[in-house]
Amino acid sequence: MELDHSIMEKAEVLIEALPYIQRFNRKIIVVKYGGSAMADEELKKQVIQDVVLLKLVGFKPIIVHGGGKEISKWVEKSGMEPQFINGLRVTDEATMEIAEMVLNRVNKSLVQLVNELGIKAVGISGKDAMMLKCQKRYSGGEDIGYVGEITKVDPEIIYDLLEKDFLPIICPTGFDEEFKTYNINADDAACAIATAMQAEKLAFLTDVEGVYRDFKDKESLISEMSVEEAQKFVSSGNLGGGMLPKLNNCIDAMEKGVSRVHIMDGRIPHCLLLEIFTNKGIGTAIISSGEERFYHGK
Repeated sequence: MELDHSIMEKAEVLIEALPYIQRFNRKIIVVKYGGSAMADEELKKQVIQDVVLLKLVGFKPIIVHGGGKEISKWVEKSGMEPQFINGLRVTDEATMEIAEMVLNRVNKSLVQLVNELGIKAVGISGKDAMMLKCQKRYSGGEDIGYVGEITKVDPEIIYDLLEKDFLPIICPTGFDEEFKTYNINADDAACAIATAMQAEKLAFLTDVEGVYRDFKDKESLISEMSVEEAQKFVSSGNLGGGMLPKLNNCIDAMEKGVSRVHIMDGRIPHCLLLEIFTNKGIGTAIISSGEERFYHGK
């Protein structure tokens, strides 16, 4: 009996995924979800499908999401002009009120998408169970309002949710010593949570394909680099503005115990599955010292 070649290819894909499923079974993976992949409804569904599949094959995923574009849209609808200083949103009291409403709306829409696929998700903010404590963040010495810098993460509620088999979906607001509400950069929140949870993986869904040796040369994508190589790369001054803080965040998380970071293009359908479950991958994986070069170039 001759089998259809496409059926055999499907079997090969599943077999290729097997060592990754075995290696990361019951391990925590933090997925930072933001950028254009949040604006496109079809991409949003595919990202959620990926995360649900990770959970069903034994991972313990946690989603940390942003909502910057949506916040800007509603700030404009309210008759205000979004303001940024050094890439950080100036957040006065009125903007903070809008930001919190929008982030909670985004949060519950993601919860609904996960629930529709038969997995129980719980949406929380950094204020719940006093999870994300922060202080006022300044940008180049300038006061930019209610923008927070995380000073402490209490992950107890996340552990409780994982233990009860829920999928936590976290929006990045926190509180200060006086319990005032602050907006937190979602990249910073994902890194801080991944560090506090000693996550095996931290995955960034971005609007770029990964880290390039030369951003103008699309053939120069780096598939895998060690944390030491990433540090040299940051020091070299070859990085574009948007990738520099992201890579610094990744290095900081890995120095504090996160084993592996993935930076990938969230605009590619099912990018999470392609990066995590295939030998070649599609983004950039940063591995900690002594980690086996497990993925690329096999």
